[in-house]
Amino acid sequence: MTNILVTGGAGYIGSHACKTLAAAGYTPITYDNLSTGWQEAVKFGPFEQGDLTDRTRLDQIFAAYQPVAVMHFAALSQVGESMSNPGLYWHNNVAGSLCLMQAAVAAGCLDLVFSSTCATYGNQDNVVLDESCAQHPINAYGASKRAIEDILRDFEAAHGLRHVIFRYFNVAGADPAAEIGEFHQPETHLIPLILDAIEGKRDALTIFGTDYDTPDGTCIRDYVHVCDLVDAHLLGLKWLEESKGSRAFNLGTGTGFSVREVIDQSATVSNRTVPVIEGPRRAGDCTRLVSGSTRATKELGWQPKRSTLRQMIGDALRWHQTGHYDK
Repeated sequence: MTNILVTGGAGYIGSHACKTLAAAGYTPITYDNLSTGWQEAVKFGPFEQGDLTDRTRLDQIFAAYQPVAVMHFAALSQVGESMSNPGLYWHNNVAGSLCLMQAAVAAGCLDLVFSSTCATYGNQDNVVLDESCAQHPINAYGASKRAIEDILRDFEAAHGLRHVIFRYFNVAGADPAAEIGEFHQPETHLIPLILDAIEGKRDALTIFGTDYDTPDGTCIRDYVHVCDLVDAHLLGLKWLEESKGSRAFNLGTGTGFSVREVIDQSATVSNRTVPVIEGPRRAGDCTRLVSGSTRATKELGWQPKRSTLRQMIGDALRWHQTGHYDK
């Protein structure tokens, strides 16, 4: 079987990618320091614990498994934390990714699929966010991801490191079989926070900002199901296998939902009341982030199948009720 090194494979998106890779006949090799991931999520291939900044450990992993490609998910991703502690994000995300690329090149592993973010675009209200848009991140998280994209381009020019960059919009949902799912400590994502509030695991959901220039005053985001997202990564891997060249793709549905709309739909799907309190805006939050790109559909043949709000909430609820790693 063909080995794929999956950094961050014990995390939310990485573990779903490992399941999809295994189903497609690959062997995913999870490399994770477990700072935000869960060893219980590693069910589909070997697990190797280690940090991205540990070059010696990375060299050992490349030598032992000889992966043909890397799927790079490992990163810190909390916007608020990146605003208060930017050095942590530049060290972990950028320096770690640089170390990974150097190890990959040294090992002759020259195909890399990179987990980037729509946060690289910054706050561009009333702009259709496609891959041609200028990247002006307004927080250190988005800036660190943009920097990694720049490094990838330099490494391609100097070393032939081919890459596919995926700029995610808001990832949601869970494995429909509830075998793996989303669980962070602390939790920062909207849908699991809503489900915690519904189940009484927190007193209420806080809406951060109700005075944005949107129809109901709350931020608008484009949500994509995690299973649809990792399907795109498999297509990106095949794109590189077919030597089609390096490329960046947005991954979103083109439809935006406000925080209040997600709350209302969660109440409908769960048939429960969502306790809510209103708070001030958070630093670094954009008003509206919605993908206008069709590049992934046209060039990769990507078709989101589960990315309706009802489906994403329903799958997340099923996981929430049955699959937490802390149980």
